[in-house]
Parts: sequence; structure tokens; C-alpha cells
Amino acid sequence: MTSSKLLFLCRKRHYLQICCAVFLTCLAGCGNDFSDLNQYILRVKAEPKRAIQPLPEIEVVESFMFNPEGLRDPFKPLVQPEQQDEVAEQSTGGGIKPDTGRRKEDLENFPLEALKMVGTVVMKSNLWGLVKADDGSIHRVQIGNYMGKNYGKVINISADKIELMEIVPDKPGKWREQQTSLALTE
Repeated sequence: MTSSKLLFLCRKRHYLQICCAVFLTCLAGCGNDFSDLNQYILRVKAEPKRAIQPLPEIEVVESFMFNPEGLRDPFKPLVQPEQQDEVAEQSTGGGIKPDTGRRKEDLENFPLEALKMVGTVVMKSNLWGLVKADDGSIHRVQIGNYMGKNYGKVINISADKIELMEIVPDKPGKWREQQTSLALTE
């Protein structure tokens, strides 16, 4: 035998001895003490037997026959392509619509009901309205500013109110203008 084969066998024998030692240590840790398990089994067997509850009654469900005749096919679009072109023309036509491409102003994050006019201020011969949001912040607005969730544009400012023109949805794809105002509260 060569020395390399002899070294291999010695290492293999050493490895087997370590595995056997670990196995025997594990076995020694496992005892034959099942007294707590036996006590539990005896306690469960000693309990009085309970009656088995009856199964709930099964409800009879009437059969239903689905008749799709005259109903819309759920796998076809709601709007036919011809109608879709008409809707697109109506919504993109010369009617009123909000400018969704412009950058929103701070007061457009609040519903109009959460805003209060608290006063006015004159700066460089321009009348500005002072508006308090429900988070406690006070903002200056002038004609042309926007506020509220309905694209409300300030159209007039007086000492006692701020008038707005909102663009609200009317019908699908249609919008209408609605005038409203914020009255001085404080």
C-alpha cells in the first residue's frame, strides 16, 4: 500500500470515530422517561365522555339556470369602437374641461369646505385674499390662482369674499362651470 492510500484510510477511520461519538452522545441525552406523557394519557382517559354534537342540517339550494340571452357579452368592451370615437370627440371637443397639464397649487390639496377666508391685504395696489387651510397655514391668493379640489379659479376678490369658478364633472366626459365663493369668517 502506498502512503497516500494509508493516509486516506486513517482519515476515514478518524471521521467514523467522530461520527460514532456524536451519535452516542445524542443517544445518551435521550432518556426513557415518559412519565409525563403517561400521566397525560391517563388523565385524558379518565375524563367523562361527552356526547357528540349532531351535524348541522344541510340547506337545500335551488338550482339556477343562467340564460344569457339579451345580456351584454362580458368579454366585449363596454363602448363599441364607433361609439368610442364619438365619446372622444365629445370630451376633446371645444367644451369646458379642466387643465390637467398645469402644475397644481398648494390650496388645491384641500377641499373648498376646509378653506376659510380670513382677510385681505393690499400689496402694490393689488388686493390679495388671505385663506386659512385646515392645517393652520395661511396662504395669499390673487385673481387667477386655483384652490379646492374642483379646479376652482379665483375670479374676483373683495373685502368680504373670494369668488371662484369651479369646473365640475357633469356627465361622463362632460364638464360644467359652477360659481362659488368663500366668505370672510374671522
